[in-house]
Amino acid sequence: MKAAWYERNGPAGDVLVVGELPDPEPGSGQLCVRVAAAGINPADVKRRSGAGNRAMRTPRVVPGDDGAGVVDRVGPGVPAGRIGERVWIHSANHRQSYGTSAELVVVPAAQAIGLPANTSFEAGACLGVPALTAHRCVFADGPVDGRTVLVTGGAGSVAHYAIELARHGGATVIATASTPRKQAAAREAGAHHVVDYREPDAATAILDLASGGVDRVVDVAFGANLPLTSAVIATNGVIASYASDATPEPGLPFYSLMRRGVTIRLVLVFVMPEAELSAAVDDVTRLLERDVLTHPIAARYALDDIATAHEAVEQGRLIGKTVIIA
Repeated sequence: MKAAWYERNGPAGDVLVVGELPDPEPGSGQLCVRVAAAGINPADVKRRSGAGNRAMRTPRVVPGDDGAGVVDRVGPGVPAGRIGERVWIHSANHRQSYGTSAELVVVPAAQAIGLPANTSFEAGACLGVPALTAHRCVFADGPVDGRTVLVTGGAGSVAHYAIELARHGGATVIATASTPRKQAAAREAGAHHVVDYREPDAATAILDLASGGVDRVVDVAFGANLPLTSAVIATNGVIASYASDATPEPGLPFYSLMRRGVTIRLVLVFVMPEAELSAAVDDVTRLLERDVLTHPIAARYALDDIATAHEAVEQGRLIGKTVIIA
């Protein structure tokens, strides 16, 4: 099969190689998917670059957690009827070295979910980590119907799905975003209100929209955003954060948060409890079938151009998901 891989951490152009590898064979409980499209997430570029003291787990890594395609063959214990099924894939690279940046990928059968006929492979490749992370952040602490949800970094991939999921869940959604393009992206995702977090009165603006504070926060940058999120969170509210890269965590305003009974929830899709992961997969698939989720794609690259694609994600200038077309 044709695949992309790296054998050491470093800049994309220096370490990513595209060539031929042996076709993988599914083991017990696994299936092999012929990949039509693969998504690139920030986690993929962090693993490849070695950011955050990440080290090589194995001598060779084919990157990519997310993707979509058609089941090509199955291993023992997986029904043969799954062959030919259209699927979307999540977490392919989490516990193994060979991910979705290849013509073929082997994953546990439960990580290849039926892709509705009305959803393209490119859209399916956008789901995975972003959609499941968003679902956990929004719904881990119960329904949001009638509540106010603040989504920080409202133009990002996780934020996009968080806005849509919260809105479909009956919440009033406030998003933060900086530039006019990013603010427009948050509105297009369905945010009822968008606030420029760079403005000195951003907290006041949010509190004017949510009397008493916001009930839930879906947060892209825990350390950098804590002064704002801790100022606007309501009594018994939840700050659910899935990243904290921009700024090291400052001193936690413990008593201010404690006196309001605030919950800090740290979210990593790869360790979601099984029942909650299953519920998230079911909800996302149900919304796909209803054709109510959107999947903004910022750029498409051929597998041969994966280094350029990684660089584009790393630079952070794109709005939407970057997709590799196999």
